[in-house]
Amino acid sequence: MAPGRTIKRRRLSPPDDEDNSSSRPARDSALNDFHNSAAEWDLEQDYERQPRKLSKKRKENNRLPIKTAEGFQAVEESEAEAEESDSFLGTDDDEDDDADDDEEMDDDEEAEEKPKIPLKLQIIQAKEELARLATYINEDPEEHISSFKTMADMVENGEHVAIKKLALASQAAVYKDVIPGYRIRPLSEEDMSAKISKDVRKLRAFEQSLLSGYKHYVQKLSDLTKSSKRGENTAVDPSLKSLAINCACNLLLSVPHFNFRGELLKILVNRLARRQIDVDFIKCRETMEEVFSRDEDGVVSLEAVRLLTKMMKAKDFRIHESVLNTFLHLRLLSEFSSKGSRDRIDREPEEEDNTLRGKKMKQKREFRTKRERKLQKERNAVEKDMRQADALVSHEERDKNQAESLKLVFATYFRILKLRIPNLMGPVLEGLAKYAHLINQDFFGDLLEALKDLIGHADKSEVGEDEEEEEANETETATRDAQREALLCTITAFALLEGQDVSKAAASLHLDLSFFVKHLYRSLYSISVNPEIEFNPTKSLRLPDPNSSEADGSMPSQNAKNKVNFQTPTVLLLRCLQFTLLSRAHGTPPPLRLASFTKRLLTSSLQVPEKSALATLSLLNQVAKHHVRRIAPLWHSEERRGDGVFNPFATDIETTNVFAGTVWEGELLRLHYCPQVRTVAADIEKMVATQN
Repeated sequence: MAPGRTIKRRRLSPPDDEDNSSSRPARDSALNDFHNSAAEWDLEQDYERQPRKLSKKRKENNRLPIKTAEGFQAVEESEAEAEESDSFLGTDDDEDDDADDDEEMDDDEEAEEKPKIPLKLQIIQAKEELARLATYINEDPEEHISSFKTMADMVENGEHVAIKKLALASQAAVYKDVIPGYRIRPLSEEDMSAKISKDVRKLRAFEQSLLSGYKHYVQKLSDLTKSSKRGENTAVDPSLKSLAINCACNLLLSVPHFNFRGELLKILVNRLARRQIDVDFIKCRETMEEVFSRDEDGVVSLEAVRLLTKMMKAKDFRIHESVLNTFLHLRLLSEFSSKGSRDRIDREPEEEDNTLRGKKMKQKREFRTKRERKLQKERNAVEKDMRQADALVSHEERDKNQAESLKLVFATYFRILKLRIPNLMGPVLEGLAKYAHLINQDFFGDLLEALKDLIGHADKSEVGEDEEEEEANETETATRDAQREALLCTITAFALLEGQDVSKAAASLHLDLSFFVKHLYRSLYSISVNPEIEFNPTKSLRLPDPNSSEADGSMPSQNAKNKVNFQTPTVLLLRCLQFTLLSRAHGTPPPLRLASFTKRLLTSSLQVPEKSALATLSLLNQVAKHHVRRIAPLWHSEERRGDGVFNPFATDIETTNVFAGTVWEGELLRLHYCPQVRTVAADIEKMVATQN
């Protein structure tokens, strides 16, 4: 058998000696006390309360723990290094600073090593990124509304002006496509706390995000277009400023119904306030004219007119005359939805569709009982009343807006007339002549007195009186056309009565226009010898100033379609003569007036160019058709009465004694170099001869 496994026994207690037997009770009592006190210790809590020193940068600790009175503790490197640094090198703070400097140097080296992207490649990447964002927005605007903020960040943080311009133009194009056809109302606290469905909440969130992004975009455009002050160093790039103005103009024409329309109008008005004519100025002016011509309900026009009139008044009317000409594009109380003629009416496409739909409904009639027909008739009557009520409200609102705009325009015109600003008199008189039929009759007397004063002032400047005053105001006389102002004043005076109802005008209005008739008769000779009688103010026989911007061709020319301030003196003169000799609103002119004007116009036709002579003789041909018996004695001297001598240079019609003279100009007009002039002159003589 294998020997059995021996078990080693350990002695747990020392041998019972005499020395140890005496100390055992004392040792047992001390051990019991130690265990009893250790049961009350909270070692974990004591360890947790011990202070810790946390370093910003944790490093690997390779030191062994040491034994202290509190137990074994690990020694940190910072403490050991602190002891060494205190004794030899210095403090820990110096070493930390050295470490930070080393890190900064490393970062600078990494930044220098970073490769630079060429500008051309940056622009290509920006185009691709903008195209991607625009595609996402057009596909699903509600899901990719955050792309607007990305585009705005590219404008703010763009490294080059070209990238900013691309982002700015892309935002304008995307907003034009995404903006809805209605105005978004900002939500209040009650609206935000109201219980709504999930779809409505999603739509509201999208609308508010769109409104917030569009607000920041319009504010950015406004900041870019503001002129930098002298003390500011942050000057905006001119090309970026021009692009911001173009974006504002496009948004105003595309979405005039949307929010922040007033901020866009302020951008245009602030640019029009400067008298420097450049591409941006012309763009703003043409945009304002198009806004006026497109506006149907008058809301946008009223807001724009308020801003323009406020700006003009603040600048004491030191503006360019073309800004005032924009008022002539307003649609003031002169609209009709359908275009009619004698035999038919051109309806709108919607009305034609409704008529065709009605015919189809008549063809496919369904059987209805008497009760159903009665109910349907009542419904149709209610719908008709509702449509009429809506149309009435819209027409009343439009008339109210247009009346308020007209009041502001007339207030501006009257202020300029009172101040007599030279370069603005032409546009003001043209505007008064156009809207004369809308002026209240209570203002006729004051307006006529103002026009008389203007004509008197124009006569003084034309004749050469008050030389001292003219020398003091050389710039005023240089920019002022006295003859044109006088003709415009005469047209305005006649248009006041022409625009009123003839029956009411004869009974209630007692306007004495003899002053304007006499002035027109007195100025015929001076107008006929004017070398620029067939040139409008934008064209002249004189060469432009070589120091001006128009001489070098850098400035664009005026719009060819512009019908403001384009009429030649010949056209203005013919308009005045039409009112004086052929208008029915002024009644039948006396024979002395007809004969005097006929004699002087025939004399003037010998001095004017070919086209003006032809136009003057055509007017006299119409006078002969209507009043041939009154002017026939000028050709047949044996049938007239009276004695005396004809005075061709008389300033008054009554002192001319026109029937004492004869029409000898006809013999010269028969020999005119233009065949058409010879033909018209012969027609007048034939008409007079057949009458006798």
